[in-house]
Amino acid sequence: MPRVPAAMFGIVLGLSGLGTCWRLAHRLWGMPSAVGEIILAAATVIWALLIIAYIGKWLNARTEAIAELGHPVQCCFIGLIGAATMLIGNAMLPYSRPVTVFLFACGLVFTLGFALWRTGLLWQGEREHADTTAVLYLPAVAGTFVAGTSAAGLGLTEWGSLLFGMGFFTWIAIESVLLHRLYTGPQMAVPLRPTLGIQLAPPVVGAVTYLAVTPGPPATIVHGMLGYGLFLSLLLIRLIPWIRKQPFAASYWAFTFGGTALAAAPMLMLLHGDHGAVGILAPILFVGANILVGIIAVGTVRLLMAGKLFPKPAAPQPNAA
Repeated sequence: MPRVPAAMFGIVLGLSGLGTCWRLAHRLWGMPSAVGEIILAAATVIWALLIIAYIGKWLNARTEAIAELGHPVQCCFIGLIGAATMLIGNAMLPYSRPVTVFLFACGLVFTLGFALWRTGLLWQGEREHADTTAVLYLPAVAGTFVAGTSAAGLGLTEWGSLLFGMGFFTWIAIESVLLHRLYTGPQMAVPLRPTLGIQLAPPVVGAVTYLAVTPGPPATIVHGMLGYGLFLSLLLIRLIPWIRKQPFAASYWAFTFGGTALAAAPMLMLLHGDHGAVGILAPILFVGANILVGIIAVGTVRLLMAGKLFPKPAAPQPNAA
């Protein structure tokens, strides 16, 4: 069984986001509904395989699993498990509400439990400045935003609003810490540079959550969050040569959740009765999200076929004489 890093669950987030975009495109422009369902079905299969493999790592390679949990950067990716589970629940909603409720409950408990545990450790300090990266968003920001959207989809809009508040104010607090580190700290290590893709996610994923819990025409704050997301996307494009010093790896899926949410937000705004700028942006960003996920998916398949997608298990050490 491959030693699956928790960061692999980013694949589920990217595919779920793209599948959701296609569902919205079907409602807006009459695009084929089957495309979105196929993408979401693929995300569901990958999620199930990753869950099995990750549990297997705890059973068969417990030392590696514990080391990942204690790593100052890699541990935050474990928070993706709860968000991915809730997103798969969202995908199942048109087919089975009980399954969605079950997956939402499991994902929410995991998300809140892990976020509280990890944030409690962060508040105790004693952290290297270089370990402060955008992965800090994953346990408490990404998970609670996804939970808020999922709750709204189940009709629990008031609970969704509370979860939106958890994610929004945690994002604002962490944002200042991350920017201070980027502006004043040492240059980010090459293997960590793809994690900057996560920086795009909070404003646009938060905008999707806000639209999910708030009826009526989009408020100014949603336009502002989308605008900030557009600025961050352009900034990341400007940094591509610097980021690409790290050869392609599965870590590049860090760009996909924010990229698909950047496309989904203006599409939802149109469905909420907005017009003007978002009407121009929506189709452009939808095409861009498809190109982004498509390129990264092709690269991932190539790594898989070459046997380079998963880290190799450590060689057993010979017993001492």
